[in-house]
Amino acid sequence: MTPVPRDLPSGTVTFLFTDVEGSTKLLHELGDSYADLLGEHRRVLRDAFARHGGVEVDTQGDAFFVAFGRANDALAAAGDAQEALSSGRLGVRMGLHTGEPLLTDEGYVGIDVHRAARIAAAGHGSQILVSQSTRDLVGGDRLRDLGKHRLKDLTASERIYQLGDATFPPLKTLDRTNLPIAATPLVGRERELAELTELLGDETRLVTVTGAGGSGKTRLALQVAAELADDFRDGVFFVPLAPIQDPALVAPAIAQATGVRGLDDLRELELLVLVDNLEHLLPSVSELSSLLAAAANVTLLVTSRVRLRVAAELEYPLEPFAEDEAIEFFVDRARAVKRDVRRDPSVAEICRRLDGLPLALELAASRVKVLDPPLLLERLGRRLPVLTGGARDAPVRQQTLRATIEWSYALLETRLQAVLRRLAVFAGSFSLDAAEQVAKAELDEISALVDWSLLKPIGDGRFLMLETIREYALEALEEGGETEEVRDRHLDYFLALVEEAEPQLTGADQGEWYDRLAVEHDNVGEALSYACDSGDGERALMLAGTIWRFWWNRGYTVESAHWYARAFAVASDVTPKARARGVFGAAHIAEARGDAEQARIEFEEAARLLGEIGETRWLILAMTHLAGAYRTLGYPERADGTQQEALALAQESGDVRGGAVVKSNMASFLLADGDEERAARLFAEALEEHRSVGDVYGTALGFASLATVAFRSGDDEQAARNFTESLRLSSSIGDTHSLIGILATAVPVVFARGDAVSSAQLSAAAVTLSKAHGFALDRDERRLLDDTALAARRALGERFEDAWAAGEELELAAAVDLALQALD
Repeated sequence: MTPVPRDLPSGTVTFLFTDVEGSTKLLHELGDSYADLLGEHRRVLRDAFARHGGVEVDTQGDAFFVAFGRANDALAAAGDAQEALSSGRLGVRMGLHTGEPLLTDEGYVGIDVHRAARIAAAGHGSQILVSQSTRDLVGGDRLRDLGKHRLKDLTASERIYQLGDATFPPLKTLDRTNLPIAATPLVGRERELAELTELLGDETRLVTVTGAGGSGKTRLALQVAAELADDFRDGVFFVPLAPIQDPALVAPAIAQATGVRGLDDLRELELLVLVDNLEHLLPSVSELSSLLAAAANVTLLVTSRVRLRVAAELEYPLEPFAEDEAIEFFVDRARAVKRDVRRDPSVAEICRRLDGLPLALELAASRVKVLDPPLLLERLGRRLPVLTGGARDAPVRQQTLRATIEWSYALLETRLQAVLRRLAVFAGSFSLDAAEQVAKAELDEISALVDWSLLKPIGDGRFLMLETIREYALEALEEGGETEEVRDRHLDYFLALVEEAEPQLTGADQGEWYDRLAVEHDNVGEALSYACDSGDGERALMLAGTIWRFWWNRGYTVESAHWYARAFAVASDVTPKARARGVFGAAHIAEARGDAEQARIEFEEAARLLGEIGETRWLILAMTHLAGAYRTLGYPERADGTQQEALALAQESGDVRGGAVVKSNMASFLLADGDEERAARLFAEALEEHRSVGDVYGTALGFASLATVAFRSGDDEQAARNFTESLRLSSSIGDTHSLIGILATAVPVVFARGDAVSSAQLSAAAVTLSKAHGFALDRDERRLLDDTALAARRALGERFEDAWAAGEELELAAAVDLALQALD
């Protein structure tokens, strides 16, 4: 590393990073002559940098880090350098980014440095990449927009530009992944990062990163996954298990994250799956072993406080930071709250006394806003016996982390301690209103806990408690004898929320309510878990039964089936209303899975119970779905009679939407019987009624139904227009279930319009997505897909297999986009 220059530009600075692509390979190929090439490369670059006022900040191996006071100078230097190198053997990639970094005695500090380095790393030899902030200063001349990309530092997407029109391979950025955006860049851990990426690239298929809570397992593992994103054909996926309490939900969680129906569907995929926080779900380990045995191209990276103890496992113990890394980490975090923090003896001593644990360091660093490092060290000095004096039979690292959290807890006022304990009942994030109702917290108390880094604001008025802190707070809640009281309030709060949301999910604001339930889904699961664990079958069935529509539309078929089973297991003595709701919800899951007989049994029971208690709106829906089951099972007269009863009930009660649902289902029967004229009239009536009450869900399905009628009548263009509107409406509310069904029924229209390739891709997508979300396509949908696929195969010949394979890879959003393009 070169000494830090004294003449570094300050204020708005443009950074230029360069390195030689494939330098290790070139060194082996060229031997001693590589040194001469490298020397010439350095001379050319330094000459270009100097001509345009660049200051060399650092040089390591074949890489340069240069700062410029003007963005135009940086771009000119990069362009001149590449032109001078164009005839040589070395391909140099370059990245430029502009920001306002902090300039200290040690050099530049801030995320802009990391950002510039990552932009350079995303490119290829001879390519110059430019960030949005730099482009804003230099203008768009000669810059080609490459679109938005997620860089491997896991921060938010960055729009990238390229200098010149040359063609290069795709950027080395994150694509097929659900890795979350990281709040901060990874600091330190270079050795661990290199070792883990090497292990996972060397045919090791199960690596467990073990260590204490708060040792940085998750952040390191996420970075490892990001670095390996290009090495796994079908992507890298993150499965966070912290909100899950039941081992039986681990497999569904992995399936949900990777987009498959069950773990068996992973057999043909090449994936890296990051399973995070497994230590509390160890009974699920046998399923992971079975997955590895069955799916030869799936690799697992697991984080856990204990090793899994399975044959294929390679354990990677993650130790605390070494002293230098701990200091670097502490200073980086401290400067986020107080920019003038410097390395000094007190900082080094703080890091030593906190054993280099990342979470402890992060909590301590947040205190420098009010306590300078010497004062902070003094407080630590008085708490040292606690920091090292945990239970003898507990792991050493756990003792240290517990003591660190206890120290933070002890610094709180009594009222804040109580609030922190109560807030621990929330899984994932929570709203201020929920905190007020469940934890009896006030805004100033929440703000104080945020200031002490015990809560994290994540936007939209929501807050998050780190799981390690939450674990400690839950233990404190139990010790204080408050657990049942607070969890009861938590269960009541989310039951009330779901009750409030249920009628709104078919109204004018349904999109907003679907999104709200999506945000609270972890908390609903936590409330259900408590209800089932405590034997409260009444509230368990009410909660599971009332949220049925959200589960149905958002694709939680497997998980919801699990919850219904658990709720019914403790429902020996419940009210008819609770049982009716539970049976009603479970019946929909049977219907979604294509089990018409089970759906019949459960819808019959639901209809009986709902009739007895006078839940007319629910009864109408139960009856029309029951009619569908009768029809599927071969009882058309019983189906028609049930539909007529449901329609009469809707008209008598004034339930416009319920009547529209019944009419739509009756029209489907008519269409299946070949009576297209009457079906069209009834579909149109239902559509207008759905529109009149603002029901986006029903309106979308109405357009899809009319599209099918138009297609069967030979009006392909009207069918395309109706399917387009249907897809747009369903997309607006995130209706996974409907979107997949609409894709399936739109495929013949796409083929009829002459696009055999897209029809094959969409057929494959519909089949794959329905399996991934646990939906069974009905007989008509499957027949349409099969017939169209056969026609597409004849039209495409050998190209069909490639089109089908491409369709199987499509995510739902991409499949919808393809359908909209094909229907336009």
